[in-house]
Amino acid sequence: MAQQSLPQPASDARDAAPRRHTVVVIGSGFGGQCAAIELARRGIDDVVLLERRDFMGGTWCQNSYPGAAVDVQSPLYSISSEPYAWSRMFAQQEELQEYTEHVIAKHGLRERTVTGANVTEVRWVEDGWEIRTEAAGTFHAQFLINASGPLSTPVVPPFPGREDFQGAAFHTNDWHHDVDLRGKRVAIVGSGASAAQVIPAIQPDVAELHVFQRSPHWVLPRPDRVFTPLQRRLLGVRPLHKALRTAIYWSLETRVIGFKYSEAMLKKVAQDKALKHIERQIADPELRRKVTPDYTIGCKRIILSDTLYPALAAENTTLHDRSDGIDHLDATGIVTASGEHLDLDVVVWSTGYDATDGVISYPVVGRDGTTLADFWSEFPRAYLGTTAPGFPNLFVVTGPNTGIGHTSAIFVIEAQLQYIVRAIDEVRRRRVTSIEVTPEAEDAYTAMVHREMERTVWKKGGCSSWYQSRSGHVIAMFPGFSFTFRRLAARFRPEHHAFG
Repeated sequence: MAQQSLPQPASDARDAAPRRHTVVVIGSGFGGQCAAIELARRGIDDVVLLERRDFMGGTWCQNSYPGAAVDVQSPLYSISSEPYAWSRMFAQQEELQEYTEHVIAKHGLRERTVTGANVTEVRWVEDGWEIRTEAAGTFHAQFLINASGPLSTPVVPPFPGREDFQGAAFHTNDWHHDVDLRGKRVAIVGSGASAAQVIPAIQPDVAELHVFQRSPHWVLPRPDRVFTPLQRRLLGVRPLHKALRTAIYWSLETRVIGFKYSEAMLKKVAQDKALKHIERQIADPELRRKVTPDYTIGCKRIILSDTLYPALAAENTTLHDRSDGIDHLDATGIVTASGEHLDLDVVVWSTGYDATDGVISYPVVGRDGTTLADFWSEFPRAYLGTTAPGFPNLFVVTGPNTGIGHTSAIFVIEAQLQYIVRAIDEVRRRRVTSIEVTPEAEDAYTAMVHREMERTVWKKGGCSSWYQSRSGHVIAMFPGFSFTFRRLAARFRPEHHAFG
């Protein structure tokens, strides 16, 4: 397929007849890449990827903030069919972007992608999906795969006076590299995974660093290492890469025993290790108190870092906890709950993403006018976290309850795609138009997920996190081993579906 450029002018693009494809994939990150690669393996080449940004690649091309790095070992956090000679165990953003671009180039995905194609609505129309975009026109697809990702829409809380601040302000998801932080007074609002990487990366260079923490996270040492040239060459040998990948996988999979089956083991092994990490790296008792969570480890995302605590303990850093949070902003800085005014040059929002009730950011209108928003009004739910009744031929990569708190998300993406391509194959084999999960099958699967969730630390660990929907259901995580999810996805069950 030839390179598709953004149609001009935009109004003409909207008025043009829809371009028809067998499959449209929304998103060009790892989910979209894996989908296009797997579909090509099955002989389905009429595939187009729609990317809302003006560049491809997803997370690791968008998130370029200082210190950005993966928190799963690189040999596992990679596409299974695409081994890579990683330079270190936990790859940094620049190398992850290089890997992403390597995959895109190797499989010719750039020629199958329309950039600047922000989707505004998708609607089922008789025999397929009509996909409307803001500026790239309308597309029609028999099958639609949403791979936009659950952590792609940044959120900034509506603090009073936020728009009044006259200094530089930006989200970690959209880092302003033209803003020089050296010698500046900087506030980082948030203390999660992104903030934990930014804080030690910028702390040595700024004059003042104010960190606003709503609640602390548990932190464990980061077992990183730089690979030697010989080790890098060996990583490129497929059998050796697979052996290392397998060893890492099973070492991480044992964590589920603590997350779900043994809270006592979780506390004794992981939580005690995290407490000792605090004791080793922070001398001040008051700072120790502020960074020590009051919930069971694993209830929120665990942070891996050897540099966060030393940065928080540095003389130029002040940690503001919930008791002294943000009251409001004004033109020159932040006023805290205690009434203190902090003069600031830069405010960095590290306040996360719409990742719970906003798995898909655009309206989805299914069969008979049913909207996905209505179906998800109580909480997001889907059969295998992938498809829902009333929405034929629609598949969601990294959908509800597909999150994994202990291993690589790409492992689950690849498992989902085994189900997706089998479903598409079944439609083509039967020479029908559509496939749709039955309400009974989806309801039984969802009931199983939330029944099992009651046993997990994400449900009973005593925290409030983005893993939970506003309804209180944990809708981000899968409540078990990742190989269990893969086994469920691999066993395609025609009786759970209706064909049309």
